[in-house]
Amino acid sequence: MTEPLTPELRSERLVLSAYVASDEPDFVALFQDEAVGRWFGDGMRSAEEDRALFARLFSIVYAEKRFPVWAVRHEGRYAGHAEIKRSPEAWLDGHEIVYGLSKDSWGLGLGTELARLLTDYGHRALGLPEVHATVDSLNTPSVTVLKRLGYTQGREVRDDDGRTTLQFTSRADNWPS
Repeated sequence: MTEPLTPELRSERLVLSAYVASDEPDFVALFQDEAVGRWFGDGMRSAEEDRALFARLFSIVYAEKRFPVWAVRHEGRYAGHAEIKRSPEAWLDGHEIVYGLSKDSWGLGLGTELARLLTDYGHRALGLPEVHATVDSLNTPSVTVLKRLGYTQGREVRDDDGRTTLQFTSRADNWPS
């Protein structure tokens, strides 16, 4: 039996599992919250675009087995979004983690726990020698999480909109066994 593309992952307090249709309102609410949504991809989109994105998780990402995408749950409740995929950035050859937590999940150390779980999955289950993360330079909490986990900062890329994206890398040979 082969491992599912989006296997369930567990840490001390988090459960990551494939999305189900009933997660749509929570997914849209997460991406529509500017405090969270502005850090994903190209930033804020309309609720209609986020509903379409959610639908594409099923019709394209899961159906075509492109990459793992998880609903993050804490104490049984939807708490965020996570994925690991080939980087869409032309300047970054490799896989990157993407994650975000709802505001009511902030300040509990869940960001570190989530990023650790994703990084560990990348190194151990996928066998990746490097796991990357790209972060807006103004997203201080995420920068702090990555540094706490031993990621090293690499490139700084100035975006067309004047913002700066930072590249961080975790190397398997430095990852705790």
